[in-house]
Amino acid sequence: MHFDLTDLRLFLHVVEEGSITAGAARAGLALASASARVRGMEEQAGVPLLERGRRGVVPTEAGRTLLRHARLVTGQVERMRGELGTYARGLKGHVRLLANTAAVAEFLPECLAAFLAANSNVDVELGERSSPEVARAVAEEEAQIGIAAGHADVTGLEVRPFRADRLVLIAPSGHPLAGRGRIAFAEALGGDFVGLADDSALGGHLAGHAARAGGRMRIRVRVRGLDTACRMVALGAGLAVVPEAAARRWHGQGALALVRLEDPWAERQLMVLVRRLEALPSHARRLAEHLAASAGAAPGR
Repeated sequence: MHFDLTDLRLFLHVVEEGSITAGAARAGLALASASARVRGMEEQAGVPLLERGRRGVVPTEAGRTLLRHARLVTGQVERMRGELGTYARGLKGHVRLLANTAAVAEFLPECLAAFLAANSNVDVELGERSSPEVARAVAEEEAQIGIAAGHADVTGLEVRPFRADRLVLIAPSGHPLAGRGRIAFAEALGGDFVGLADDSALGGHLAGHAARAGGRMRIRVRVRGLDTACRMVALGAGLAVVPEAAARRWHGQGALALVRLEDPWAERQLMVLVRRLEALPSHARRLAEHLAASAGAAPGR
């Protein structure tokens, strides 16, 4: 069998995305080229590597074996890049970082920008997932570093604090709930909501808590981005639940009201997750250490 690094990386991306189309996009390949490569790998292996269905693809037993080896090979290549990067100009390391919505939108932009400015030989692929999915991806080596809230299962992972993050209910300034100091999430479910996009990690997290409370969020509109959600609430479109850091940018302008959620899950500690820090390529280890170190330097919000 003659699988090159492009084949192995493509196969990783396809399995992680559950789709040949999405995997091809992540790999920077045209769909036709990616499909031909996957077929070629299956022909060389002599067995199907993917089970194809209406909802996407999953690896077969043989595919899971290839997946395990592909992660080992690509991980070793990243370690080589990290060690040689000190000496070789133009040789870049790559880090896959997964994080929940609050981390991606509120806390990582400045933190990552500072790291990238100081490390021109490192590229970072940032993806958004729910906290449980982030922890699972790090445990299964789909990502080298994750940032997740404390409700995720971090068994077997090394954990370092990152940021405190509180979810709050926001309401237009004239809304009946605007004068409440505190409220249980279940009490707000009778109202209309501005929701985040279907693929948002926070949107799925809130839908789960609504179901556990015996109700559902009545979504009038779905938007991409926390600032867009806050803006629409300020203009009277409905209620929303967002990280407090996002809400305070609009609260200071008097455009909306913040209401504390009494639910224990609204108070969250975000954590930096890795499988084993010492086993990471040097460039990924530097990023993990940078993220953890930024916790002490971050201003309270």
